[in-house]
Amino acid sequence: MSKKTIKVGYLARVEGEGSLYIKTNGELVEDVKLKIFEPPRFFEGFLKSRSYEEAPDMTARICGICPVAYQMSTVHAIEDAFGLEIPHHISQLRRLIYCGEWIESHTLHALMLHAPDFMKVPDVLGLVKINRKQVEAGLRLKKIGNKIIEVLGGREIHPINVKVGGFYRLPPKEHLSQLKSELLWAKQACIELSEWISSFQFPKQEFDYEFVSLKSSVEYPFNHGNIESNKNLKIQVSEFENHFEEVHVPHSTALQSVRKGSGSYLTGPMARWYHNFEELYPEVKSLAKKLGIGNTCNNPYRSIQIRILEVYQAFIEADRIIDEYNDGLAAAIKVTPKSGEGFAATEAPRGLLYHHFLIDEQGLIKYAKIVPPTSQNQRRIEDDLREVVRLHINDSEAALTHRCEQTIRNYDPCISCSTHFLKLNIDRR
Repeated sequence: MSKKTIKVGYLARVEGEGSLYIKTNGELVEDVKLKIFEPPRFFEGFLKSRSYEEAPDMTARICGICPVAYQMSTVHAIEDAFGLEIPHHISQLRRLIYCGEWIESHTLHALMLHAPDFMKVPDVLGLVKINRKQVEAGLRLKKIGNKIIEVLGGREIHPINVKVGGFYRLPPKEHLSQLKSELLWAKQACIELSEWISSFQFPKQEFDYEFVSLKSSVEYPFNHGNIESNKNLKIQVSEFENHFEEVHVPHSTALQSVRKGSGSYLTGPMARWYHNFEELYPEVKSLAKKLGIGNTCNNPYRSIQIRILEVYQAFIEADRIIDEYNDGLAAAIKVTPKSGEGFAATEAPRGLLYHHFLIDEQGLIKYAKIVPPTSQNQRRIEDDLREVVRLHINDSEAALTHRCEQTIRNYDPCISCSTHFLKLNIDRR
């Protein structure tokens, strides 16, 4: 009986470092480890004893691609601790800045990092040679998303205009209205990109996922909703830690979040799509139907389709919010700090992002817990890899390398951007 050890070397050029280890014995996959060995970043520790006012700018530094997600989860958790009710127009503008982040993050991943897998080229430079039009469209879409963040957030990377209670200032309507022509182009571009992406040859692979996401009965979720699973779970955000826990595994310095008594689960676009399909705009549902995409997708390789459809949703949403926005509204409500405990979960592009804060009567943070999407998906990625390797263990080294890389990139984890450059070594015994 032949034995193999598959070793994927260092993951470089990412937020953190990682590698992949797979051990097989004949047709049996004995071990799969997605090794993350990033140094401790101590953000939860940094927040202790700091003023609640500092927290949004500090948590924004956790991620350069998704700073808005961390800011939104932070402000919502602190506002929950203080018992604040946020006016409708501020909630809408928070949705708008989140639209900008989904747009820039999803287009970066789908066009620059994920699409090359399907076109059999090593990177986006190879993709430009054969699909220049689509890459240029993706770059333009990303630029629009960044512009939305800049107008509302003060700058496009690590925005500085978000605060507990609202914003430090609101932009004049004309600054947002100047984006209208670009939004009109963007919606048509999303349709064309969706049609192009749907022409890809997707591996025929489906899994019985536990989908976990926010569920809203009134809108496709960014900031609000309860947490639901398709495996008999409906909870308030404040109950998250009663049902999910972070566990340490010896091969990774990154904690893995699992559902208690169950194990891995999936969060992100496919989970949102499953739980909130009816809240999509009619245009998005119509396009999905045209492309043969139903209200459930269990093929992770098709997640790229869902991402671009979410970009389409975000552009329609942004257009609506800008139309309804008026000048002269208060940028924020008054905030009086008090002792309290707050919880929040928002939908980062990669999936559910959970925050939990304890704050004292002076407004100082006494405890902070942050559970990012990638830690929630890491165990599920390993499960996918285990099955993929089992089915393709007799493939050539090059083919198996490609399939493992592509499987990881399905999730758009923080380590995904480097995996085009990995080398796979197989020790045969």
